Amino acid sequence: MQLEQQNLLKREKMGLFKNINIDKLKSGLAKTRSAIFNRISEAVTGKVKLDEDVFHELEEILITSDMGVELSSEIIEDVKRKLVYESVRNEETIYKVMENSLTSILENSFTNVEYEPDYTNFKPYIIVVVGVNGAGKTTTVGKMAHNFYQAGRTVIIGAADTFRAAANEQLEIWAQRAKVSIVQKGSGADPSSVVYETVKKAIDEKVDVVIIDTAGRLHTKNNLMDELSKIQRVIKKLLDYAPNDIFLVVDGSTGQNAIQQAKAFSKSVNLTGLIITKLDGTAKGGIVFQIARELKLKIPYIGVGEGIDDLQNFDNSLFVKTLIGSN
Repeated sequence: MQLEQQNLLKREKMGLFKNINIDKLKSGLAKTRSAIFNRISEAVTGKVKLDEDVFHELEEILITSDMGVELSSEIIEDVKRKLVYESVRNEETIYKVMENSLTSILENSFTNVEYEPDYTNFKPYIIVVVGVNGAGKTTTVGKMAHNFYQAGRTVIIGAADTFRAAANEQLEIWAQRAKVSIVQKGSGADPSSVVYETVKKAIDEKVDVVIIDTAGRLHTKNNLMDELSKIQRVIKKLLDYAPNDIFLVVDGSTGQNAIQQAKAFSKSVNLTGLIITKLDGTAKGGIVFQIARELKLKIPYIGVGEGIDDLQNFDNSLFVKTLIGSN
């Protein structure tokens, strides 16, 4: 017990826990980096003149990384405009200008403020996590809890996906790995009752963060959305300011599907952010730019691996440099 208290104090002194491991980020984004940076290098290396054929090839590279036709075209036009002011138009200049263009897309879509809950004014801070089955929702909840624990915060997970017995079992394992508490009931229990007990326990025990895992699929889409709305109402009965965040987890490898999912969920719940998972398994990580541009929701985390430390804080500049930078 004494050792655990010492560890807690140590984590609290660390202040904001920023889970960014550059080596893991590079490794996790290796397929997309190869699809973008390596192919850009092949397209411009040794070219005496950057003509329309080169720009057309660059546009194709962006499109195949899942940035979309319209956005890819806009990026290339922006690159052309910026190159006018460059005295030297070489390979290095192309990287620099394209890096600036891609960073601007993210900065104009949402502010690059590191995600950190306001524990002072909102305690417990309530996060509801939604998403379709298969997107990595349950594992994301466990990894997020781990991040908060590493920051020295107390956490309770609410296992409100009571329609899948495997979800509860999986979440219990993640809670143990993350060293946080969990509230759960048997398969088929009312999800709202799990949410009520979780939030009530957090209030009574003065817990910092509550993370609610929800069902990814019920009998119909309307049934799912009605259940999510009910969960929100239950939370508000206990805390009029909550939920503080509703994060949608989307699988980055599904491309346009992720955007359509976000639009569908936003009709029923007030989404505050997106968590994009499985970026390590795809060469189409360019979807991040399209998602940011079209939905304009903050991206607090991205998933770049299966390990408990692989849910990393999203940083606009670092993300772009990892894909475009020469290092």
